[in-house]
Amino acid sequence: MRAIFLKEINSFFSNIIGYLAIGVFLLINGLFLWVFEGEFNILDYGFSSLNPFFQISPWVFIFLIPAITMRSFSEEKKQGTFELLLTKPLTKWKLILGKYFGNLFVVFLALIPTLLYVLTIVKLNQSGQSFDQGELIGSYLGLLLLAAVFTAIGIFSSALSKNQIAAFIIAILLCFLCFFAFSGLSNLNLLGSDIYALEYLGISFHYESISRGVVDSRDLIYFLSLIILFLSFTKITLNKSVQ
Repeated sequence: MRAIFLKEINSFFSNIIGYLAIGVFLLINGLFLWVFEGEFNILDYGFSSLNPFFQISPWVFIFLIPAITMRSFSEEKKQGTFELLLTKPLTKWKLILGKYFGNLFVVFLALIPTLLYVLTIVKLNQSGQSFDQGELIGSYLGLLLLAAVFTAIGIFSSALSKNQIAAFIIAILLCFLCFFAFSGLSNLNLLGSDIYALEYLGISFHYESISRGVVDSRDLIYFLSLIILFLSFTKITLNKSVQ
């Protein structure tokens, strides 16, 4: 599994696309948070907080993570190296987990430079009041869990098709639906009231819950369950592809 993990990281950074994906992520966040005027601009937000960053990041992740994961299995199938991988002394679970953690590590690398935002917020705080550290830690934890789920979705999407663009589009659609669809349906006020159960099924509900700084075991179980679910779907898809 370690060899697959390192292979994923090396293949991602072996061409300019890897650096470009991370660069675009940081550029988009930087422009919205510090340059463009609007509700996401921290300088216009009114007080020292990274809430705008955690509000916009899920939208950016919906496109960034599929761009990172789209080549995981699609490229292997297209180049005919997938069958060769199956001859190696490793189980499908080790193959899947190696690729999963390799892609997830790349996403974590993209998040490391955003810690500079925290230092900037500290410097901007002229009142001497400390910002809510619990909320900040919870928001970063929520973002990491969100990245973990989206990466699992991206790996599954990549296993569905030999075409990287198709895998990219499928992953975007699935990430969008899992994050926004259920909360959107709950706001339709069917039968005159919100459907709380539908909202609870969506990622956005649990992401916002953790972002408040309160780590609930139910939220952690939810994220872990989604990760296992989509990785299991990946294994089922790979089993069908070799039959």
